[in-house]
Amino acid sequence: MQRLGRVLRQAIKGEEQEFTSGSIDRAIVLLSIPMILEMAMESLFAVVDAFFVAKISTDAVATVGLTESVLTLIYSVAIGLSAAATAVVARRVGEGNRRAAAVAGAQTIVIALILSALIAVPGYFFAKDILQLMAKDSSVAETGEHFTRLMLTANLPILLLWMLNGIFRGAGDAATAMRALWIANAVNIILDPLLIFGYGPFPEMGVLGAGVATTIGRTTGVLYQLYHLFSVGKIIRIHLRYLKPRWEIIRRLLTIGSGSTGQYLIASASWIFMIYILGQISKEVTAGYTIAIRIIIFTILPSWGMANAAATLVGQNLGAGHPERAEKSAWRAGYFNMIFMASVGVIYLTGAPFFISLFTAEPETLNAGSMALRIMAAGYVFYGYGMIISQAINGAGDTRTPTVLNFICFWLIETPLAWLLALYLGWGQAGVYYSIVIAESVLAVAAIWVFRKGKWKTVKV
Repeated sequence: MQRLGRVLRQAIKGEEQEFTSGSIDRAIVLLSIPMILEMAMESLFAVVDAFFVAKISTDAVATVGLTESVLTLIYSVAIGLSAAATAVVARRVGEGNRRAAAVAGAQTIVIALILSALIAVPGYFFAKDILQLMAKDSSVAETGEHFTRLMLTANLPILLLWMLNGIFRGAGDAATAMRALWIANAVNIILDPLLIFGYGPFPEMGVLGAGVATTIGRTTGVLYQLYHLFSVGKIIRIHLRYLKPRWEIIRRLLTIGSGSTGQYLIASASWIFMIYILGQISKEVTAGYTIAIRIIIFTILPSWGMANAAATLVGQNLGAGHPERAEKSAWRAGYFNMIFMASVGVIYLTGAPFFISLFTAEPETLNAGSMALRIMAAGYVFYGYGMIISQAINGAGDTRTPTVLNFICFWLIETPLAWLLALYLGWGQAGVYYSIVIAESVLAVAAIWVFRKGKWKTVKV
């Protein structure tokens, strides 16, 4: 017990930096604990916002849900390029070339600045049109126009928070990435009720206040990240001269990132289609799904922390010339994550109404959210293993294969199946949820089959 406590303290402090030798289980624990806490903090943004916004109205919750479904496109770009940064930085660190790792990290920042501008301009001008397209009920667009415009325009903190943490993860400095999210969430939790309800000297901003609080919180976290990258330099240190565009590195990052981004864009676009179908049923169903998906994200994102640990271990061990250790690390991480997700799945299956009732007492929204939580939790065992193996393949730099698998599972299976079951056969919202479980389960089995073939070991980064 004393030994376990010592390992946990080392993980939180980020003392360990060598992960290409020694115990694999120890390496997984030291990397995954801060990464799990990091991703838990990222998921907390959505849960906190949904909790306070639910006190306003059903329209407000639906607005946040619809906006977040569009923002997942931005998250997809950020997560995809974050995976590219992790893969390249991890490989350079494994090779012992920390300067090259720092230069690659700096080019990630250059890419983020350019992408942010490209997203912000259309986001500012077409925010209301996007909401009107997504929701049959026009009151949702009236309620959420300003919230959606803010979140789409001020997208740079979203991009940087993910992408800079990808640099830290690749370097093996998961503790700094974790603390950045702690700081960002602390600010968001404090500001959310103050700006939404107008406590004290603060103006009552309603749903817009949730957007302002989240943006300020994320910006604070980004400033902390930049301080550690440019001033502290615990493992790698970035200098201003590294920000000069280096097109060969940018091309490599975009090549890797395009595959990884493609995976998340394909998945996110299918999620947008899911919420579009639910939006055709009723705003109460949309609101219930919004609450349920935030609860699910609260457990899936920490599991992505374990998956990110697997990606770092695979990248660094391949860089150090240890492909067998890289493979074993992924299998062990998948086993641990499967146990965790199965345990959470049982809790959600038995306690779904309780968890949804923490956010809303409206009967139709409560029933819709409970159904969504129960059905989707049934696939947690498959999610647990599948997400680890897919991310391990990404960590090796092979982002094309998971992209193909995502396209097959989400657009050739999930999307048409959801439409068929929900609208054509009249299953309603249940049809959407069953299609998600089926598609995610097929994806997990396919990823495991591809990983066993071992072609990812020969990818050049």
